[in-house]
Amino acid sequence: MEDILRAAVFAWLNEQVNKIGAVLPGDMLRNGFVFRNERIPLISQSGIWKPKQFKSTPISITSKKDGPYFDTHTENGYLIYKYCGPDPDYRDNRYLREAWRTGTPLVYFYSHRPSRYIPFWPVKIVADNPETLSCTVDIQAASRIFSPEILSGASIVADAGQSLIMRKYAFAEVRHRIHQVAFRDLVLTAYKESCALCKLRHAELLDAAHIIADSEAGGEPIVQNGLSLCKIHHAAFDKNIIGVTPDYEVKVREDILEEIDGPMLKYGLQAMNGKTLILPKQKKDWPDKERLEKRYCLFKLVV
Repeated sequence: MEDILRAAVFAWLNEQVNKIGAVLPGDMLRNGFVFRNERIPLISQSGIWKPKQFKSTPISITSKKDGPYFDTHTENGYLIYKYCGPDPDYRDNRYLREAWRTGTPLVYFYSHRPSRYIPFWPVKIVADNPETLSCTVDIQAASRIFSPEILSGASIVADAGQSLIMRKYAFAEVRHRIHQVAFRDLVLTAYKESCALCKLRHAELLDAAHIIADSEAGGEPIVQNGLSLCKIHHAAFDKNIIGVTPDYEVKVREDILEEIDGPMLKYGLQAMNGKTLILPKQKKDWPDKERLEKRYCLFKLVV
């Protein structure tokens, strides 16, 4: 029965991620869903959560960015998840130990800001470490949810007898995904899920564009390094068809302005020239002028 219920939890999460996106609201997870006339919450105040329908193993574990416990990872690509409190035999810690003993799959939630959660599943506890008040969690399989094409490539490496490389690669991908999903959530929230150029308000058609690429110095995943752009304007920004000055003025490349084509070119791109960027309500969330200056210099080189 528990296996069926756990599978139902995974299926429900998959449905919500497909419907809403990779970041789920806390109220939704606390409310959970109804299965066979019983409500199944997926999180609670405790980071280690076992609903009453489960006998001795949790359904989820949660890390919070600014939480009381410092969860980290090993060089081998495992998550080190901290016990609840200093007693290894505390009830919640026994739940973790039982999940390790039975090899039970869990959901791992990462909360990058209050009441916003990024889910990963299935994850498994592969070691219990009472001496360090922690357990070791393998989240390698969960990364397939987000990037099957990368993991399929990593599998080729594993077939060559280098499973450690695959695990480290997969874990790095999970960490990168967490940063990018959190970045998108922060940026789109700051811009009230609206394109900063054209005001489009369909979240599924919006991206968080980096001003400075995340691979470069200054490319941190913070709101001030981001712009909320629709997919067309994001692509135009990335390809230097559109630039933004440090004074938040939108510029369109000269050769694009001189083209003659259909209404998408005329109204979607050319009409943006000279407009002022639509900025977040909170000034602290406005794009960083120094980053814009650096990026605009690249745009001018192309022009």
